[in-house]
Amino acid sequence: MLSLPESDSEDELPPGWEERASEDGVVCYVNQQSQTTQWTHPRTGRSKRITGELPLGWERYFDESSKRYMFLNKETQQRTNIDPRLAFAVEEPTLNVAQVRQRFDSCTAALQVLHGKDLHGRVALITGANCGIGFETARSLALHGCEVIFACRNVAAANEAIERIAQERPAARSRCRAAQLDLGSLQAVQQFVTHIKQSVSHIDYLILNAGVFALPYSTTVDGLETTFQVSHLSHFHLTLQLESLFDHNTRIVVLSSESHRFANLPADNLTLQHLSPPADKYWSMMAYNNAKLCNVLFAQELAQRWKQRGISVFSLHPGNMVSTQLSRNYWFYRLLFALVRPFTKSLQQAAATSIYCATANELTGLSGLYFNNCYFCEPSKLSKCVALQQQLWQLSERLVSDIIN
Repeated sequence: MLSLPESDSEDELPPGWEERASEDGVVCYVNQQSQTTQWTHPRTGRSKRITGELPLGWERYFDESSKRYMFLNKETQQRTNIDPRLAFAVEEPTLNVAQVRQRFDSCTAALQVLHGKDLHGRVALITGANCGIGFETARSLALHGCEVIFACRNVAAANEAIERIAQERPAARSRCRAAQLDLGSLQAVQQFVTHIKQSVSHIDYLILNAGVFALPYSTTVDGLETTFQVSHLSHFHLTLQLESLFDHNTRIVVLSSESHRFANLPADNLTLQHLSPPADKYWSMMAYNNAKLCNVLFAQELAQRWKQRGISVFSLHPGNMVSTQLSRNYWFYRLLFALVRPFTKSLQQAAATSIYCATANELTGLSGLYFNNCYFCEPSKLSKCVALQQQLWQLSERLVSDIIN
């Protein structure tokens, strides 16, 4: 059973704490037991500020006897030293990742990250949501009121996944829907985008979760190596085509892996042969590593290109050798994943970082970061190569244009 915080809301103060406001509207937090004061919320680590005018009928005045500012409700004649706007104080934007306090770790489950959150009115689109980490991500969001689009190649499997959630929470059925998305075809991605634009007006969370691992050599209908197209290129095209549905509150979450550190893409002169090698140059593990590096490179470049729009883009590592269907293509990996399963994350734990990146308040205003265990960490040196980020973007654009047109 999950160990949940005592509070029903992450914003609720722990016992023995109270909020106060300074004369210039900055909220401070007082620990009555230790008689100490701090400027950050004891649970969230965020700062708040009071904004706006006083409510109608209230006025602020200086009380000579107490030498402090007081507030008067002129209708009831109630007097208080508590600013009536305090309950509506707003969080100040995070200026840099160093200000973010680590609240979760590798043992945290996705539902724990969402504890106390109400996501009604939010819309999430998740690729590969019918099983594994994608399913637990979708389930967690749906159970907290979010509308979830299951973007999957197998619609029947997606509907079965939705039914499993509905059995757990009947009201969630109306918030979940399946839509067919074949990442092995850019034309299919185009058709999917057309359908989505006709059915929703905005997307709050785009979670690029789908991927493949340890595939025997194969190519897609577009003639590209499957791992590269499914894990990177089709997600690249999908994201750019959905741009009109994003606003300044949108978060784009790209699932990568620590395997990106073992990629062998060149920092200069990146070519299609590096990304989509011929059969005689293909090794499934390196194809996976390179695709995961592409995920981080794409997220970094996208964050830079869209930073003026306020859209947050994050990439992440969900966990090591999590027991999902990724390993289904090769008996050796199925055996290896089965052997290490008792020592790795559960699917709920593996989904936690995706959920954190999509919903955590403290990440507002940040972008282009890489996360592991619900906390920022440095990605590989190669993934931070600006020249390589731009080369991948330009090559991806050219590939999409050549295939679609």
